[in-house]
Amino acid sequence: MAIRYDIDSNIVTITINRPEAMNAMDRDTSRELAEAFEDFDQDEGLLVAILTGAGDKAFSAGADLKKMYGRAEDGNIREVWDRDRQWRLGQRLHVWKPVIAAVNGYCLAGGLELAMGCDIRIASETATFGCPEVRWGILHGYGALRLPKTIPLSAAMELLLTGDRISAAEAYRLGIVSRVVPPTELMPTARQVADKICANGPLAVRVTKELAWRGLETPLEEALRLYTALGALVRATEDAHEGPRAFAEKRQPRFTGR
Repeated sequence: MAIRYDIDSNIVTITINRPEAMNAMDRDTSRELAEAFEDFDQDEGLLVAILTGAGDKAFSAGADLKKMYGRAEDGNIREVWDRDRQWRLGQRLHVWKPVIAAVNGYCLAGGLELAMGCDIRIASETATFGCPEVRWGILHGYGALRLPKTIPLSAAMELLLTGDRISAAEAYRLGIVSRVVPPTELMPTARQVADKICANGPLAVRVTKELAWRGLETPLEEALRLYTALGALVRATEDAHEGPRAFAEKRQPRFTGR
């Protein structure tokens, strides 16, 4: 299996498991990853996913160009798999539960696009980021749409048009990641953030995520109408009554997701 799916309490760790290929994405891996996220989104017992890459060298180096454009081991030439690239979170695959990217090592090309589809990005000090597609005459498509919405336009364009790589420290300075930690602290830190999210009202968390992502693309007036509609639904839930009650009683809320 190219994807590992490990559940611990309310949290699942999804690992791209091709360290021998720098966790590059081929057709089967992309399909397995999409299926893993669909399983996570549909499992009511799971609240947060952590996405990472196997080993310490790469989160993901992007698409497996040897299989995309070269002769694969099975003799097929140039796999046509664009229609299967549903692993791009926020594009074809919409997951309304929180996803944390734990970035270890190379986060390049499609790997950066994958990280950009996550809600929170935490990087190891050894991580590097980049959009090298233009060097090979191809497009950093989804990333080209998302990166300028995440960091200043000039910085985004420099990355997109030069194909240069940047360090984890520079990625933090620009705002691509929210934290940079020593390699040994990467997964524990991601878990700590996931645990904090799990302690919150799950319905409020999901709707907050949806509002934030839709707000990136939606005019303000339309976004406010969406907030009004979704807010009314959340206020009618048991959790919305439990939270203020727990606050007044000076205790931890007992959320049920209803």
